[in-house]
Amino acid sequence: MQIPIPTSTEALKLMTRRLVERMRRRRTPTRTDHPAALSCIIASNVYGSYCVPKSSILRPCAQTIMQNRVWEPETIDLMRRNCGAGDIIHAGTYFGDFLPALTSALHPDALLWAFEPSRQHFRCAAITIELNDIGRSVRLTHAALGEHRGEVSLSSVDEAGIALGGLTHVSDSGTEIAPILALDDFIPPDRPISILQLDVEGFEEAALRGAETLIRRNKPILIVETPPTTNWFTALLNDCGYLYSGQVSWNSVYIAAP
Repeated sequence: MQIPIPTSTEALKLMTRRLVERMRRRRTPTRTDHPAALSCIIASNVYGSYCVPKSSILRPCAQTIMQNRVWEPETIDLMRRNCGAGDIIHAGTYFGDFLPALTSALHPDALLWAFEPSRQHFRCAAITIELNDIGRSVRLTHAALGEHRGEVSLSSVDEAGIALGGLTHVSDSGTEIAPILALDDFIPPDRPISILQLDVEGFEEAALRGAETLIRRNKPILIVETPPTTNWFTALLNDCGYLYSGQVSWNSVYIAAP
């Protein structure tokens, strides 16, 4: 039996409250009572199917996907039109809401390098990959991006204990430990990179510093949600001939002059 997906935010909130109350009234255990179980919902849009974490059910991205729509369609369209024959690096993968759209635009020999530090979101993204049978094209890694290899702490809930979803971020006060790596140490130097897209919630400069060699070598299109304002980033853009191309959704786009 298919459950109709509500088409308004208020209807979605009402459905969520009813589901929560129904679960509270249950007298017998369910599979999601197990601490290691992944609580999720399967949703779809024009590009494919997605494993959406139930903890994110009221987050804007999850709501959009559950209403069969596309999250950040302008960003996805830009990346699909400009990936050429090269690989895409996509950091801040969340539950994989970009993955089906991007892989369907890749050159047959190209790869999508996807990075997600949240363990729950990583597990959901891995299921999204399986749902769409795109494992050949995607290299999904459970890690944050930074300047050096190591570990970082993540904040995944707010002060009220509500899941942050796609706003999960690196924080000294975080409660989840995640691995961190530098792209220069991870991406093989012989891979051509067409696009580097970062949605890493304020950790962009560290991620870019860890990819400086890759950027200077490939000069990929840079799509950055929070561009660094430091002299280092300005110098990198100038050295590589990057020009600011404008905004797409919440992102700043930089393209190297030919």
